[in-house]
Amino acid sequence: MPAQTHISKLTLTNFRNYATLAIDVAPGAVVFSGDNGAGKTNLLEAISFLTPGRGLRRAPYVDVAREGGDGGFALHARLDGADGEVEIGTGISGGDTAEGGRRVRINGAAARAEDMLEWLRVVWLTPAMDSLFTGPAADRRRFLDRLVLAIDPGHGQRALDYEKAMRGRNRLLTEGSRDAGWFEAIETQMAETGVAIAAARAEMVRLLTAMIDRLPDSGPFPQADIGLSGDLEAEIAAAPAVDVEERFRRALADGRDRDRAAGRTLEGPHRSDLLVRHRPKGMPAELCSTGEQKALLVGIVLSHARLTGEMSGLTPILLLDEIAAHLDAGRRAALFSILEELNCQAFMTGTDAALFSSLEGRAQFLTVDHGTVGPTEVA
Repeated sequence: MPAQTHISKLTLTNFRNYATLAIDVAPGAVVFSGDNGAGKTNLLEAISFLTPGRGLRRAPYVDVAREGGDGGFALHARLDGADGEVEIGTGISGGDTAEGGRRVRINGAAARAEDMLEWLRVVWLTPAMDSLFTGPAADRRRFLDRLVLAIDPGHGQRALDYEKAMRGRNRLLTEGSRDAGWFEAIETQMAETGVAIAAARAEMVRLLTAMIDRLPDSGPFPQADIGLSGDLEAEIAAAPAVDVEERFRRALADGRDRDRAAGRTLEGPHRSDLLVRHRPKGMPAELCSTGEQKALLVGIVLSHARLTGEMSGLTPILLLDEIAAHLDAGRRAALFSILEELNCQAFMTGTDAALFSSLEGRAQFLTVDHGTVGPTEVA
């Protein structure tokens, strides 16, 4: 079993509704309870910034900085893991709201955001994801790419490179450019990075499927059949990557007139989709009940947590926002048991601490009250 990496202290400055906050955190399960709007999800969002990206809300940095502050924010975490203690800090200075403006320091030295993945992996499940299976494909791609990133730290940079190249191509299209040299250079980069993205996604689906297959047939969280819809993802399974790159490059070149009329690139991994089916019922996830969809999603996240621990040696920190309210008592008990089995630190939120009462003596309970956090008395 991978050694647990856990946050032992979290410090916030001018983050959302927290002017200043410093809390000591226990390994294992941590329950934040409090009224709606008290700041529970803000704490999870802060922890989600300990991984590359814009966090679990994907909010602009200007929205993260506390209203009435100097326009910046900072958070600091002390981690304990198999390699000892490490200090990670991140944030922005007042007025520095550019997308690339978030700075990272590890043990006091300047670092890149992706360097945090050497020390911890963070995965989350929020109420906004309850519509994952019925919402737009972009949400499912983003979800899948975060799963890939926890296993393959290079995936984030590939995705950024692809998006940057595609924006350049789209700009040429909308400007009506006919500069073949520019198009060829950009399309070559899109082909290389796009096929690498598709290959990484396909590998994640293969590995995650194998992990799901190890689950009991009649467990509390139903097994999911997962797949990918996309030309590149289909081709990468049947042909060498170099051949798929060349085919995609030619398709981009041949499609310039079509894409120019549309004003955007119409083919590539940015058009792919994650397909999920409820295996026991043989039904597409989007046609299942709300409760069944939630159980499927929880099962996928837990299977991915197991996979991440096995592949990286780092059991991920799980952020489970309002998780207990949508599960019956049996599934809540099963979830808590699985979290203990995973040996992970799991931060959970809820308005009613009583929903987590079966964890008394096995979890740290903290009450969140509009900018303050203190111990909870569990009934």
